[in-house]
Amino acid sequence: MISDLKVFLDEKYIQYNTPDFLQSDPIQVPHLFSKPMDIEIAGFLAATIAWGQRKTIINNALKMMELMDQSPFEFISGHQSKDLKRFSGFVHRTFNSDDLIWVISALKEIYNAHPSLSSLFQPKKDELNLKNGIERFRDAMLKTPHETRSQKHVSSPSKGSASKRLIMYLRWMVRQDPSGVDFGLWENISPSLLSCPLDVHSGNVARKLRLLQRKQNDWKAVEELDVQLRKLDPRDPAKYDYALFGLGVFEGF
Repeated sequence: MISDLKVFLDEKYIQYNTPDFLQSDPIQVPHLFSKPMDIEIAGFLAATIAWGQRKTIINNALKMMELMDQSPFEFISGHQSKDLKRFSGFVHRTFNSDDLIWVISALKEIYNAHPSLSSLFQPKKDELNLKNGIERFRDAMLKTPHETRSQKHVSSPSKGSASKRLIMYLRWMVRQDPSGVDFGLWENISPSLLSCPLDVHSGNVARKLRLLQRKQNDWKAVEELDVQLRKLDPRDPAKYDYALFGLGVFEGF
């Protein structure tokens, strides 16, 4: 029964959507800041490297903030080429200093044209999710010269990617969270359009709960899961990320 499943997942959402979640999650990095632009940049950079061991992700995201003098928006909007030398040697798994320098340079160009990254993600009429917004953002990033290998760090739903890190970032920025974990900064985007970040843990739990039939964790699976989670809460479907993630990571469901 869908009503029984909703009760179960609502309980798990309440259990895991608490400030304690910040202690072991990369979202703690943007929580270091109070200015909206610093939050959205720190969040994007932390989400961009959010794969691998969570402790390593957090440490490397904190290192990026340190290299930007703890003022990410001021650094990105005002840096000159000579300032980028400080990133030499930075590496997180396959994300290296060349990738980071490209991302910083691309963000500067975007901010020269837009007041916020949210302008690119903002849905247009009749868009039922944020797929096209992700593609608009990716296209804007790729306008800045870069190595071909760097493109994989900004995923493309149109090419089949589940875009887990960007979807997670969008949850951080868009979702109105009474517990104060997600920021709800981008009020121009409705939380009803958010998707659930899909990875090994959330995907396996979703399949065990029969919320997801597709075997691959790709964009088609994201949209399939969207349909089911919106039945449970059409206004805030991404809240169930906490339930699926918590069941998978902390309970081995």
